[in-house]
This record gives sequence, structure tokens and C-alpha cells, in this order.
Amino acid sequence: MNRPTTLTLGPIGKPKLSRDGRTMVVSIPISFRRQGGRKRVVTPMNAEAWSPPKPQVDNTLIKAVVRAHRWRNMLESNLFGSVRELAKAEKINESYLCRVLRLTLLSPAITDAILNGLQPNGLELAQLLKSIPLEWDQQKSILNKG
Repeated sequence: MNRPTTLTLGPIGKPKLSRDGRTMVVSIPISFRRQGGRKRVVTPMNAEAWSPPKPQVDNTLIKAVVRAHRWRNMLESNLFGSVRELAKAEKINESYLCRVLRLTLLSPAITDAILNGLQPNGLELAQLLKSIPLEWDQQKSILNKG
């Protein structure tokens, strides 16, 4: 069984030029630890810890995006002949159904961010149900202002 090993590279110091003047040696305070066959980079003890932002799942946004794609699939597969028939079958307002259907036009990056809880802070369903641009680059810039 392998024991975890630690390798510490050089002290913090100024770069050193070799005798021939062609090579510069830079020492970086970093250590590698082997655990279970994996290599981990361990930061110096005085460095601040960093972690990615935690996902903030918004069930309202997710539900709306999922409904939009479900309704679009129902229309495309000819289960319903029109938006009006679908709205009647779902017992919802036709106007609301049309606004929610526009969520299928969101860029894949925004849709993916919503489904993973990584949408921009403050993004709400009401904002998405308003008129949104068709171009994905414009969507991104408007939603990031948002």
C-alpha cells in the first residue's frame, strides 16, 4: 500500500540566472501530494481558500423551461393542431402559453445555466417572459445586465 508522499519545491525567492546566462530558475512554493494514485496541488498555508459558487436552483425558472420544451414537443409531434388547442387541454391562458414557449428560444448556454442553478443573480421568470432577442449574443448581454 502506497503512503501519501509530499514533494515541496524550492523556497520562495528571486529567480536565479544560470552560469551560462541561458537558463533562469524560478522557485514556486507548491507541493504535490499523491493520494490514491492522484496528484493534488496544495496551495501554501497562508493562501485564501477558493471554491466555485454554489448553485442556486430556481425551481420556478426550471419548471417554466421544462414546460416550454414539453409544449413545443407536443406541438411539433402534432399531438395538438394549434396553440389554442394545447392551451385548452392544459387549462391555461393561451397568451401565457405563448410567452412560456418563447423560452425554447433561449441560448443553450442560458438554458444549461438555469437547469444547473448557475443563472445570473437576480434573473427571474418575469424578465424572461418579456420579449427577448433571438440572437444568443444579445440574450447573453441583456441577461448579464439584468
